Amino acid sequence: MVDRGTGEGGAGRIFVFMGVSGAGKSTVAKAVADALGGSFVEADELHPAENVETMRAGLPLTDEDRWPWLARVCEEALARAPPVMVSCSALKQSYRSFIASRLPGVVFVHLTGPDDLIRNRMASRSGHFMPVSLLDSQLAILEPPEEGPGCHRISIGGDRTDTIAQAVSICRRHLTGQDPSASGR
Repeated sequence: MVDRGTGEGGAGRIFVFMGVSGAGKSTVAKAVADALGGSFVEADELHPAENVETMRAGLPLTDEDRWPWLARVCEEALARAPPVMVSCSALKQSYRSFIASRLPGVVFVHLTGPDDLIRNRMASRSGHFMPVSLLDSQLAILEPPEEGPGCHRISIGGDRTDTIAQAVSICRRHLTGQDPSASGR
C-alpha cells in the first residue's frame, strides 16, 4: 500500500505550491515533482467549467465556488503516489486549513514576488483562463501564511532556476526528515 501522505510518517509527503496567479506555482511544482520523482497535481485543471467561465469573464470566485474545487484538489492529491506537488492558489487561511484538514502533514510553499513582475508574467502567457484584471482581487484576499515548519516562502524575484532549486531543497529536506527552516532556505 502506498503512503499517501497521511498518518504516521506521512508528514511532508504532499506539498502545496501556493500564491497568486502568475507567481509560477505550476512551473515550480512541476519542476520539483520531476526533480524528486514525484507526482504533480495542477489545481487549475480541476476547476469545474462554471468556475473557469466565471474567471474568464473577469469575475473573481466566491468562497462557495472554491470549496468543492478545493475538495477535489485534495482528493486528487491523495490519489497520487508521493511525494505529491500541488499547484493551488490557497490564498486564504481558511482554504489552507481546509486543505490541511484533508491532507495531514501538508507543507505549503508560498511563492511571492513584486506585483509588477507577476502582472507582467500574467500578461505574457497565452491560453490561460485567468485574466490579468483578476490579479488585484487575488492580492486583496491573499492572507500570507506565517513561515514555520509547515510553510515556507520563496521570493520569485530572482532567477527561475534558483527558485526551483530552493523549492527542491525545501521539499527534499522535508522528505528526509531534516528541518528546512534551519538553513539553506
